Amino acid sequence: MLNTAIKAARRGAAVINRASFDLDRVVVTEKQHNDFVTDVDQAAEQAIIEVLSKAYPDHAFLAEESGASANSHDENEYQWIIDPIDGTTNFIHGFPQYCISIALAHRGVVTQAVIYDPVRNDLFTATKGAGAYLNEKRIRVTKLDRISNALLGTGYVAGSARALDEYLKMYAIMGERSQGVRRAGSAALDLAYVACGRLDGFYEKGLKPWDIAAGALMITESGGIVGEFSGESDYLYKGDVIAASPKIFGQMITLLTPFA
Repeated sequence: MLNTAIKAARRGAAVINRASFDLDRVVVTEKQHNDFVTDVDQAAEQAIIEVLSKAYPDHAFLAEESGASANSHDENEYQWIIDPIDGTTNFIHGFPQYCISIALAHRGVVTQAVIYDPVRNDLFTATKGAGAYLNEKRIRVTKLDRISNALLGTGYVAGSARALDEYLKMYAIMGERSQGVRRAGSAALDLAYVACGRLDGFYEKGLKPWDIAAGALMITESGGIVGEFSGESDYLYKGDVIAASPKIFGQMITLLTPFA
């Protein structure tokens, strides 16, 4: 199943890479304020689903652009959770920070994960109980024990003025307590970076399952922790996420619990 997911990610990446050479021809639609979809997102998603559905015709799908497949509500044991381009705004502008995210949930538990960065040709993979890898090399979260030495990632989903105010308050607190906070624009890739130690932690509110599913498995399989702002584990569908190495996670929870 993991190999099939990798094949699907590479098929989607082929669509994205072709389009990246001529961004002026990409058709962009604004779904809501600062939330965009392109014809490339849709074509890449279709290419990914074609590969997966050919291999597993009975499996269900939950994808960012096409939503849930009809059989998702039939107590289907397997569901693929797909984001064809996480970081669409970056892609539109030619900013090289976006990825394909594919996860497989079995009876509601994510068991396989692929995050593929087509710009850097970075392939992150994870299988539940078998570890996480970057380009076939085992990865681990960092061993930092003090948030004052940590580099953190974050993101902001455009919403109300109240949500922006809350985000800025969190940013001020975390920026003051850490070495720095980066907002690169792709939550799935940020989570993969926590898994491989490029970031020491990540936090964001208002995410969707396809932003979180693959990266969360990678972090837990690389020795990290993922939870809600309260520390609970119901983050996948609530959408509020803190992810980090164990000692940094505890310190982030202490600082961010007031925003739960």
